[in-house]
Amino acid sequence: MWSPLSILFAALAPLPSVLALGGPTCLSFKSTQYAITTNSQAATIWIDSSDWPGVHRAAIDLQNDLEKVTGKRPVILNVTMSATTSNSNLDAASNTIPIIIGTVGKSNLVSFASQSSTTLKNKVAAIQGKWEAGISEVVKNPMAGVTAGYVIFGSDKRGTIYGIYDFLEQAGVSPWYWWSDVPYKNHSAIYAFPNVTCSHGEPSVKYRGIFINDEQPALTDWVIEKFSNGTVANRPPFNRFMYSKVFELLLRLKANYLWPAMWNSAFGVDDPLNQFTADYYGIVMGTSHQEPMLRSSPVEWNQFGSGQWNWDANQANLAKFWTDGVKRGAPYESIYTLGMRGTGDLPVDETGNIDLLQRVVAAQRDIISNVFNKSASTVPQMWCLYKEVQGYYQRGMRVPDDVILLWTDDNWGNIRRLPAHDERNRTGGAGVYYHFDYVGSPRDNKWGSAHNLPKFHHQLGLAKKYGADKIWIVNVGDIKPHEISLDFFMTYAWNTTIWSKDDLDKYRKSWALREFGSDSLAPTIADLVKRFSHLNSRAKVELYNSTMYSLTSYREAEGVMGEWDALVSSSNQVSSQLPAVYQPAYFQLVHHPIIAGRNTQALYIDAGYNQLYASQARSQTNQKADAVEANFEYDEDIRDQYHGLLNGKWNHMMSQTHLGYFYWQQPMLNSMPSITRVQKRQTALPGPMRITVEDSKGAWPGDNSNQCSQGYNCPPPNVPALTPYSPIQNRYIEISAGGPTPYTWTASSNVGWLKLNQTSGSIPDAYAGQRVLLSVNWSAVPVGTSPTGVVTIKSNGGQSVTVSMIADYKTVPSGFSGFVESGGIVSIQTEHYSRSTAVGGVSWEVLPQYGRNLSAVSPAISVDARWAPGAGPVLEYDFYTYNSVNGNITVTVYSAPTLNTAPGYPITYAIAVDNNTPITVQPMPLETDRGDLPSIWSVVVAEEVIRTTTSHKAAPGKHTLKLFATEIGFVTEKIVIETVSGSVAYSYLGPPESVKV
Repeated sequence: MWSPLSILFAALAPLPSVLALGGPTCLSFKSTQYAITTNSQAATIWIDSSDWPGVHRAAIDLQNDLEKVTGKRPVILNVTMSATTSNSNLDAASNTIPIIIGTVGKSNLVSFASQSSTTLKNKVAAIQGKWEAGISEVVKNPMAGVTAGYVIFGSDKRGTIYGIYDFLEQAGVSPWYWWSDVPYKNHSAIYAFPNVTCSHGEPSVKYRGIFINDEQPALTDWVIEKFSNGTVANRPPFNRFMYSKVFELLLRLKANYLWPAMWNSAFGVDDPLNQFTADYYGIVMGTSHQEPMLRSSPVEWNQFGSGQWNWDANQANLAKFWTDGVKRGAPYESIYTLGMRGTGDLPVDETGNIDLLQRVVAAQRDIISNVFNKSASTVPQMWCLYKEVQGYYQRGMRVPDDVILLWTDDNWGNIRRLPAHDERNRTGGAGVYYHFDYVGSPRDNKWGSAHNLPKFHHQLGLAKKYGADKIWIVNVGDIKPHEISLDFFMTYAWNTTIWSKDDLDKYRKSWALREFGSDSLAPTIADLVKRFSHLNSRAKVELYNSTMYSLTSYREAEGVMGEWDALVSSSNQVSSQLPAVYQPAYFQLVHHPIIAGRNTQALYIDAGYNQLYASQARSQTNQKADAVEANFEYDEDIRDQYHGLLNGKWNHMMSQTHLGYFYWQQPMLNSMPSITRVQKRQTALPGPMRITVEDSKGAWPGDNSNQCSQGYNCPPPNVPALTPYSPIQNRYIEISAGGPTPYTWTASSNVGWLKLNQTSGSIPDAYAGQRVLLSVNWSAVPVGTSPTGVVTIKSNGGQSVTVSMIADYKTVPSGFSGFVESGGIVSIQTEHYSRSTAVGGVSWEVLPQYGRNLSAVSPAISVDARWAPGAGPVLEYDFYTYNSVNGNITVTVYSAPTLNTAPGYPITYAIAVDNNTPITVQPMPLETDRGDLPSIWSVVVAEEVIRTTTSHKAAPGKHTLKLFATEIGFVTEKIVIETVSGSVAYSYLGPPESVKV
């Protein structure tokens, strides 16, 4: 399909400062023997006047863009050639070669060039009849009297159009030049490499598209402001002027398919030229899963329909409505959606009447046959198995083989079903409907960019391997702010063979280089994109709350904020180094997701601290309340900054509400998390000094419900024990204010091995606080002992609190290699296995940055591979424990909420300790035959993880945990072994990884 030689030649060629993503490089900005444009000579573009209108339109984009890149406007020669036409009218400049554009079977330029060049003739023959294939390269003597030309030939109109846009991308024009304001990269001259081809075969996925959905308020209000002419009254102007921007973006991304906005607009009615314009550009039109026969539902039905949306009760009117839709779309390239769902994106029949749906599909097929006056099997059709419709299929409903089966994800990026073995030979094939945007349970996902490339790369990789590659369409909501995710989605759909799980960093760097043109900054920008995508994907913003990240365990919340703060600092540094012309693009694509993501995270975490501090009688309660209010206002400031870019070009685009969800649906107005305050002039009853310690919500002196079970007369606090293998080699005591009275304090230890990072200080005001770190001088602790040390904190006002800590000096046998227990826990990132054993050529593979922690592991995708428990590929983890509960340990596996995509074969894993019999675990229950997701789905998908726990015999000592693959598609990121009951505290991310020796 793809030419290995073209990729090899590109690898050997000098790299330019701008790359076209996902393909070889044919252009250079350094002199070669073939100049396309020079300092003094503009490019010349030749195109046959008989070629497709869309090719001519793209050629004008080529002319306009090259003028912006080079400062010189190319000349377009529209050439009509025949067997009797002389080439004398083709005036090629002597010091440059022309760009020759043509479509096989449509352009006589292709025919004449093929006659002149045997090499080109063979290449043209190789792509003839192919889907969207193309040739782009220097050809010697393409026509009589022409020494050389840079040909861009396509097997069909889009094959040619993609060649044009690929040329422009290599020349320094980002596909996002308009939608994200990425500047043109200026070059005074452009050259072509000799003997290098940028030819491409058929794409990996045939139809690659987007669904504009849930488009209010952001996109709708933006469209009303920017495109307010020539549309139906009382509806937003989703007209040809607006859609032309979408069509061009899709083509520049090498996409070809669109489901238009549906809730407040009707594509075929609001502007009668919408469908014509789509076809003119070269875009295949369709409609969503709930809009049959290329008609908008509910908008068009409400405007033109008559009677109920019910086939049995209103057959004649529905048949006419659908027939009119097919007639309207017949002159254009379209895919017709079959089936019927109820209005408002709901089931059409709550009882799941399969007979009804089969009669609907049969009638729709008859309509298509009658309108086209040929078999419906020759007209592209799609049946989307969305939500309850998948249940119809599971209970036996079928459509003709030529209809594309469009499987779906769960709206949260986990594919629900893929073609089984006996479904892969259907002539219509299969595809996937995926989501970056969603409105529904358990919570809307409409604001921000919470999509991590490794996850959807893995899920779509499964789809490709299992033959679901006829359609990939993704719900992008308002398009913005999903630019990077959408860019990779289309790049991957175009050619899945060159983007492996290990190439995602390469993609990000190439993307950053293309958009911002800086070899020195591209690696940093790529890293920022990777990190903010990872942080955002841990949980949807709409699901944030004030206790999601633990405020007391494992320093989780402060660790998360540390990651965000480092991102903001790094992004600010990059922004300060970029020229002013790049600032709007950088803000939209990189800086806004970082500062908005950090601010939202801080808003909720500070709200959590506010409530915690109030319960601890700390005056910092008010400081955190102030921070929450400031962050809440700053959220609006960030939005307004976005809306003010480029004199308001993107006004309204960030107006989606996202703060203060009360149930699944978007709040009608952003609301601030609840905060509380303490009286400013009152002093806490025990006095002004407040002491809090690591891993506790309690506070001393005085009473607090979190100090002990009775909440009063509680003993002095202690902090968790330290061992030489504790992941964090210190513990902390926090000293803060319980009122307006300033004070000084001293801290002392009763043993020499217990070290304090500071022994005195002052709390000058109500907002002040200081942290004393406790660590151990292990050389002063006898091996194998567990002494207790005590720290005494005193204030100058006479308050005194003692805090104890144990130094548990554990050791492991000489020569042991593996993870070591500390505090009753062994926590393992699954990437860090001791050994990996393949079975039948299949092994576990690491998925970098997948999930909530460092990475994940999954058995390499191998179609239909499965194993009995204990017989499959295995990962082994050596670990050492000091404790057990009656000789038992519990093991919790943190896995991704992937669904059972293979019918009849649930996703499971098997687990064993040492040589004991493996235990089989099925993390996700099966879906019901009605298409309902499993009962636990709404919880685990919100947290992006499923925790499954097993019990194993394991006395203290050295052990090996074995994780066996049983089914393709299982993904896991963390394993936590608990040797002391209750030792694992609540945390969103799980305990930090244990020390490995």
